Order: sequence, then C-alpha cells, then structure tokens
Amino acid sequence: MTGSNVLNPHPPEFERFLYASVGEDRNGFAVTVLSTLARLGLDPWKETAELVKLGRDDARARLGTLLTCFRDVPALASDHGKVARDLSQLLPEGQTSGSLKRAASTVTGDRPGTSGAIWAVLAIVFLLFQMFMVDGSGSGE
Repeated sequence: MTGSNVLNPHPPEFERFLYASVGEDRNGFAVTVLSTLARLGLDPWKETAELVKLGRDDARARLGTLLTCFRDVPALASDHGKVARDLSQLLPEGQTSGSLKRAASTVTGDRPGTSGAIWAVLAIVFLLFQMFMVDGSGSGE
C-alpha cells in the first residue's frame, strides 16, 4: 500500500507555503497563501505545484504578479515584492526530491494514460448497456 493519505490527498510539503500569512484583509482577518490563491480563482495546490516546478526565481516572479492582482490585503499594494520573495523561500525544493516531483505531477494531473483509460472504460460500459437494451427489447415478440 502506498503512503498516500486518503483524508488529505495533498502533498504535505506544500503546507508550510500554503498556510503562510500574506497579511490582513480590510476586516482585520489573517489571509493565507491558500485563501489568496482561492480568492483569485486558482486551485491552491495546482498553483503551488506549478510554482515548485518553475524553480525559486521564476516562482517569486509569478507570486509577485499574483499578489499585485490581489486587492483584499491593502499592505500588498506597496509590499508585494518583499512578500513574494519571503513566500517563495517557503516553497519546497522541487529539484531535490523525487517524491515531491511525483506529488506535484499528481496534483497538476500529469498522470499519463489516466484520462484515456477512463474513457475506454466508459465506452465499454456504454457498449454493454446498448447490447443489453437491444437484447431486452427484441425478446418480447
């Protein structure tokens, strides 16, 4: 059996980054990276996996761009570059861990052949259903 956790299928290496604070919103509530990405309409785990794949420098640039689009935390307007730099340091090293690369590819959906296998199974089920329907309707004569 693999070491995957059914209750939390997301890579634990992402937690330090995703639960880091970005600042306080206009109502005084702490905003995390996870909530920031979600409020921007992005899947936080997929985006984190993409950032890990980019490497630290490109991830910092991408984070800076995302944070400039995020208006819920007023302090980010003048401080997004520093926040992006600090947050990028919390990303796990993608080049050092083979398991992290596998986790990132799992999150981003890079599973070779998975979608083709699903479509093949669905096609077989559909054909079997059609065969049973034809056999069932012809036997009433």
